[in-house]
Amino acid sequence: MTRFKKAAVVAVGSEMLGPLRQDTNSLWLAARLEEIGTSIVRKAVVGDDAAAIGAELAVASASADIVFVTGGLGPTADDLTVAAIAGWLGLALERNAAFVAEMRRKFESRGLRMAPNNEKQADFIEGSRVLSNPRGTAPGFWIERGGKEYVVLPGVPSEMKEIMTERVLPDLSRRAGGVVSRRRVLRIAGMGESAVEEIVAPLYEKWKDDPVTILASPGEVQLHLRVAGEPEAAAGRLAAMEADFRAVLGASIYGADDEDLPAAVGRLLREKGQTLALAESCTGGMVASLLTDVPGSSDYFLGGVVSYGNAAKRELLRVAQETLALHGAVSLEVAGEMALGARERFAAGVAAAVTGIAGPDGGSPEKPVGTVCFAVSGPGGLETAKRRVFPGDRAIVRRAASLFCLHLVRRQLLAEAPAVEVRA
Repeated sequence: MTRFKKAAVVAVGSEMLGPLRQDTNSLWLAARLEEIGTSIVRKAVVGDDAAAIGAELAVASASADIVFVTGGLGPTADDLTVAAIAGWLGLALERNAAFVAEMRRKFESRGLRMAPNNEKQADFIEGSRVLSNPRGTAPGFWIERGGKEYVVLPGVPSEMKEIMTERVLPDLSRRAGGVVSRRRVLRIAGMGESAVEEIVAPLYEKWKDDPVTILASPGEVQLHLRVAGEPEAAAGRLAAMEADFRAVLGASIYGADDEDLPAAVGRLLREKGQTLALAESCTGGMVASLLTDVPGSSDYFLGGVVSYGNAAKRELLRVAQETLALHGAVSLEVAGEMALGARERFAAGVAAAVTGIAGPDGGSPEKPVGTVCFAVSGPGGLETAKRRVFPGDRAIVRRAASLFCLHLVRRQLLAEAPAVEVRA
């Protein structure tokens, strides 16, 4: 039997073409298929329309070895997937009387009457392998036709996952012949996408046979490294690849795979036996929220002050009125006094402060929207002060500023903090 290298996913459902529902099944399918060396080369969402389903199947089967179709297997009039696939493949539908009886028994066991329209879920595609569905009434199907294979699954995520896990993936794994795919995600803070690319670009030639993807989001850049092969060989190759990228990026890599920046900072605080306090203005408590999303954060996070207004900066953090008047609330000087005030108020080992203009209003030529000032205070007093201008809307600026604040805390804990910027 053949090993599949390329797959396509067709998600059926008019509701996913609107603003209220998303196709999440394809993300789960992509992760599971990648583990056995199969890449998804095409994904599509189509409405509950037989002609549209057939047209997409034609495109998907031209680009992939195996096509996964999810959704549209229910009993209602707009559930057209099974009939559409059968018609496109030129196969007949056969109603399975035994399956109708089994469905009726399931309904009766729950004290329910089965509606007549449920019987259409017993229409099996001629020559297909039926994939039973322990969680629902709609079975799946596995069809081989014209050198291609089609796996038809329910759209309900729990039902789709169980059928794939129990009845599809074991077969596909055997056919992969022991080939696996392994991925490592290296997570970077404090650098932009283009800066990361410039540093790692010389490695592309060395690893040209293995995919490397750069993904950027506010406050973070991710490097996705991926290799395929026999398990032992793949693990060794991935380790060598990771070592090369770590060698050029150094401490800019804060974590790997699922460890996000708040978790990495928390781990480092715990390892260093340090505690942290915060003083936030434009981020409105977002830094504290990110930290406390991590279980066990009470071990190292003491608390924070959301000093949004100048009065709060003066009264809660002892920021001098003269400093506010001379430099403005969004300044390195005010950020520094906020950090010192938070560290003193909470008796913390380390304190960080952030103050800025998130927008959409409030900017000026000297301090445009997106301007944010940061400070970190440690045992030696004010040790780090930075000013940055972040592009994007209010939500993006606040998110990027929150993560950059955590990045500076991490660098401080690693004793790699840059010199204090008097002006930026």
